[in-house]
Amino acid sequence: MPVSMPLLAGLLAALAAIGPFAIDTYLPAFPAMGEALGASRIEVQQTLTAYMATYAMMVLWHGALADRFGRRSVIIISMLGFAAASMLCAFATSIEWLWLGRALQGMCGGAGMVVGRAVIRDVLDGAQAQRLMSRVMMIFAIAPAIAPMIGGALLHVAGWRSIFVFLALFSAGLAWATWRMLPETLPEHARQSLHPVSLGRGYLQVMSSVAFVLLAGTLALNFNGFFIYVLAAPTFLIEHLGLGSSEFHWLFVPVVLGVIGGSMLSGKAAGKLSPGRTIALGFGIMVIASAANLVHAATMPPNLVGSILPIAVFVLGMSLAMPSLSLMVLDLFPARRGLVSSCQSFVQVGLNAVSAGLIVPVLWATPLTLAAGMGVFLALGLASFVLWGLLVRVRAR
Repeated sequence: MPVSMPLLAGLLAALAAIGPFAIDTYLPAFPAMGEALGASRIEVQQTLTAYMATYAMMVLWHGALADRFGRRSVIIISMLGFAAASMLCAFATSIEWLWLGRALQGMCGGAGMVVGRAVIRDVLDGAQAQRLMSRVMMIFAIAPAIAPMIGGALLHVAGWRSIFVFLALFSAGLAWATWRMLPETLPEHARQSLHPVSLGRGYLQVMSSVAFVLLAGTLALNFNGFFIYVLAAPTFLIEHLGLGSSEFHWLFVPVVLGVIGGSMLSGKAAGKLSPGRTIALGFGIMVIASAANLVHAATMPPNLVGSILPIAVFVLGMSLAMPSLSLMVLDLFPARRGLVSSCQSFVQVGLNAVSAGLIVPVLWATPLTLAAGMGVFLALGLASFVLWGLLVRVRAR
């Protein structure tokens, strides 16, 4: 059945929000989970790694499965699987069981984001696609702000296990909403084979493309420059800024405002500025924010305004550039948008998983090391985009 663009944007944003909800909602509960399960801070931190490692592995398949069986069925089955995994987390009796539940959540949690991007490009193109992508991001941006607040409230009212019960109900509701409201956007004649040879050729074609690696790398590196603060939030907010477990909104609300602002600017720029200029403007904002973050961390003691405002401005620039970058990646291989979206998510989440397990535990020592980490990831993302531009010019000659 036909679905309105606002309804489609809301549903796709909610499906994409499973990812940040699976990460942000339970962050305030880290100390409580460690105490209840007899686990150290590093062991609790590894529940993030378990989630993102399997997330990165499985996103390589969500898009290929959606290219073969259609968009709706992959989303519905994945959301139901996420609900079951969330209940396993809710009843975990040891940190090992929690690791297992989080790993199973990760296997299902990426379908909404991966397949949702393909749905947008199935139904729209050009400036219209950029506007819908921006609208989805703007609605999706609410998730990181409300997730830790919901988690904090549930923690104080019903304990940390109730957070995973909430995630189970949320994902089951999304499975129902997808079944009822999302039309199938991939016709039968456009579906791709899952034959190992055909599929292998598809993955090889995408992952060996220099243009794909550079554009997907740009997205992943920019996002990771901000995401290290999400991964380090319990230490950054509680230890460095002296906030409580129910005060995570001091970071996430400004970040959401940044995402909303950047997404709105991207939507207004669609059809007026070229994608390249929109991306360049986003990078300019991110460079200013990262420089301010470094200067403040090096010269001033941690405080709410000086430590958090640069992060929000960085996210504004990131969100301005992201819709155009995402569409450019999908358009590299129009016949395999689901698979391309999977590969893009694999690059991004793979980097996030490495950061969660190896990089962030080193960077969270001080606000200055976190600010330096943001600067390094941004510099690498900018270099990747510049190299892509040079590649385009060389091929155009």
